Amino acid sequence: MSRFFKRLSSTISIKPIPSKAHHHRVLPDSAFPAGYLLTGVHAGVKKNADVLDLAVILSTSQNTTSAAACFTRNAFKAAPVLVSDQILSENGGRARGLVVNSGCANAVTGRQGLDDAWAMSIETDALLPPSTSRFKHHTLVMSTGVIGQRLPIDSILKGIRSQTSTESSSTLGSDYAAWERAAKAFMTTDTFPKLRARAFTIRGTEYRIAGMDKGAGMIHPNMGPASTALHATLLGCILTDAAVSPRSLQTALTYAMDRSFNCISVDGEMSTNDTVLVLANGAAAPNAVEIDESTDKEAYDVFKAELTAFAIDLAQLVVRDGEGATKFVTVNVKGAPTYEDAHRIASRISTSALVKTALYGEDANWGRVLSAAGSVPLPNVDPKNVSVSFVPSDGTKSLGVLVNGEPENVDEERAKEILSLEDFGICIELSAGSEEATYWTCDFSYEYVRINGDYRS
Repeated sequence: MSRFFKRLSSTISIKPIPSKAHHHRVLPDSAFPAGYLLTGVHAGVKKNADVLDLAVILSTSQNTTSAAACFTRNAFKAAPVLVSDQILSENGGRARGLVVNSGCANAVTGRQGLDDAWAMSIETDALLPPSTSRFKHHTLVMSTGVIGQRLPIDSILKGIRSQTSTESSSTLGSDYAAWERAAKAFMTTDTFPKLRARAFTIRGTEYRIAGMDKGAGMIHPNMGPASTALHATLLGCILTDAAVSPRSLQTALTYAMDRSFNCISVDGEMSTNDTVLVLANGAAAPNAVEIDESTDKEAYDVFKAELTAFAIDLAQLVVRDGEGATKFVTVNVKGAPTYEDAHRIASRISTSALVKTALYGEDANWGRVLSAAGSVPLPNVDPKNVSVSFVPSDGTKSLGVLVNGEPENVDEERAKEILSLEDFGICIELSAGSEEATYWTCDFSYEYVRINGDYRS
């Protein structure tokens, strides 16, 4: 701990950060989609040899695998973002592999960074089963970690080659242990591997979807579809054994993103590397026709809903593991003229440092919430009709603090009870329309400052 934080801790009372290990899940092998091999290894990106820092994910299905991605809109897109975007564009939304390193973002690394990202893709291509595909490249790339540093590419390529089927060091598998290794290799300041899986049914056929993500700081994604420009980073990978056309997979992912990962914030910082991708290999029903919105909208709508719900689960795990976070807060904005209006206000509240520090202090300072909401221009909103309340997660009654523009005589003891919960909500009723949006955020603690003040040391 730095000298500053030693002095700080000796003069003020710092709340302990609650353990987040209970959010980790052990899943049965049967929970995962068919047709994938995964692993995580130590490839020398991180100093500690016991820490996994390279994930390899392969689709082994005989079917053609569809792929879709949403990338950061940051102007300084990292090399792996540019390479993955190009591959998806050239392949028309097809890919069969993914390689991910943690510990180094390979961002703002010039020509060498691009060469290194391509080398990772090409090396992982060699692990894939033979294919009659005409595509030159099959593997997408993701990286996370410190910006402006070059990858130890020789070590990474050696780590990839260690997973060749003829190598005794290969740990590629399809069981829970393999999925967990891959999820752990994604991690930077994360405190637990974020891995989830579930099953869903379309017209009597059962499919599975599973995924992992990472992120604890530098989290305020603004991601859009590939090729549309629509420290820590948000990375997410979702795999399913359903067959979905590339076009419809991208449309479904974009819809899901706008209601999940683009609705979370830890610290209001957009990364150069933010990426969420989906692979759909059709292994659950090899003879099935690919789900497509234009030819089978009913099946597509079911898939889109399942993907959205699953993406929300993964996105919320990132907020729950926010750096130094002690609170998980749901910000709900109702009665807005449009969804976009509600989304902007929810985002502004969720990124306000004044709101987030009050949440850490368990201070029902609702004026900060209202001030943040009011900083978003909305000419149709009449302050006399706006209400604000704090919503407990235990099912007990909400606490109104502003009702139709009039401040309530707040029960401070009850407010403290609600804000002392690990989970609670803030609801803002604008009474200016019928649209609403939800954002998930966390508080700012002293621990957040310590983590990011010492991040490179």
